[in-house]
Amino acid sequence: MSSTQIMVVTITIILCALDGFDVLAISFASPGIANEWGIDRAALGIVLSMELIGMSMGSIMLGGIADKIGRRITILGCLTIMSIGMFMVTRVSGVIELSVWRVITGLGIGGILAAINAVAAEFSNTRRKHLCVSLMAIGYPFGVVVGGTIAAQLLKSYDWRSVFYLGTAMTVMCIPLVYFLVPESIHWLTNKQPERALSKINTTLKRMGHATLSALPEINLETQKSRVADIFSPALIVTTILVTAAYFSHIMTFYFILKWTPKLVVDMGFQPSAAAGVLVWATIGGVIGGVLFSLLTIRFPLKPLTIVACFFSTIMIVAFGRSPADLDKLAMMAASAGFFSNAAIVGLYAIIAHAFPTHVRAFGTGFVIGIGRGGSMLAPIVAGFMFQAGISLATVAMIISSGSLIAIMALWFLKLKPG
Repeated sequence: MSSTQIMVVTITIILCALDGFDVLAISFASPGIANEWGIDRAALGIVLSMELIGMSMGSIMLGGIADKIGRRITILGCLTIMSIGMFMVTRVSGVIELSVWRVITGLGIGGILAAINAVAAEFSNTRRKHLCVSLMAIGYPFGVVVGGTIAAQLLKSYDWRSVFYLGTAMTVMCIPLVYFLVPESIHWLTNKQPERALSKINTTLKRMGHATLSALPEINLETQKSRVADIFSPALIVTTILVTAAYFSHIMTFYFILKWTPKLVVDMGFQPSAAAGVLVWATIGGVIGGVLFSLLTIRFPLKPLTIVACFFSTIMIVAFGRSPADLDKLAMMAASAGFFSNAAIVGLYAIIAHAFPTHVRAFGTGFVIGIGRGGSMLAPIVAGFMFQAGISLATVAMIISSGSLIAIMALWFLKLKPG
């Protein structure tokens, strides 16, 4: 791993961290929004899901674009969309406007997630590929921890809009970072061979300390005929279905904790700043779980590790639902739930990157994330209506946690090639 490779992987971690904060910004702001506009839990659950709808659309549409026009330009476009969406939320005056701009923000987030998963895999060496993709995914809870800590302080002095001002600033700062420091993927350039591909490849190879090429490698007939829709071909359709089912199911469990924790803690009688702190503890647990999982991928097989993480995620989500109205115990249980649920997410991202070949890696990732976001979208909505119907937190948590069990069943039948 050259310094250039390490730098690019580090930037994917930063971008994933940005995604983590941007998605959770609405969760940090939700108590203030509900108080200012007087909306009930069912309506709030729908608002909490809006950017997830955008993420679903963006992952599928822009993941395919990243495979066609390149990873780098797709990421830059998505950052621009996110910047506009985050800023415009501060100018809305009602639920409908808020929902529209959260969908638009979600489009950019979804596209970035599809592209950076491919970038992390394609800029790593073979031995460190699972580690690099896993580290990239750790950025998500890290962004929530750092951004959430700042947001908790902002909410003590300012209203909920301050959270989105912070998100806008962080997103804008990432644009020059990508523009100047992230080259196009050599894997993509070699596979697609656009204009000036050889020159771009050699420039990147020099930065990485490798010898340059005198000519582009010849593309075989199979590669020439390849297209992004190949994820539905007989060779990949079973993989696509199983990986999508696993991600869809587990992400529903994961997002229940991420989306509802602040509101649930506030409803127990604690201040919004304290509620944001509990969510931060959940994401601190997620960071630790993700880091440990990443290191374990060097020594242990990826799929069994992910299955174990999903199993303990189920147990800890159920335990969180039974936590008493004690801030310290809530924080401890949230951290434990975050530890295992995010470790499983990290494993799933690595599985996705490993399961799909280069020419469909971004679209395969985008499709899985896009469809999977249905699970993340359903989690706050379904939970919101169950709460509105008077169902207890313990019961709702037990129902939602079953998503991780379904993920285990899907992964059990998934076959991954060595490497």
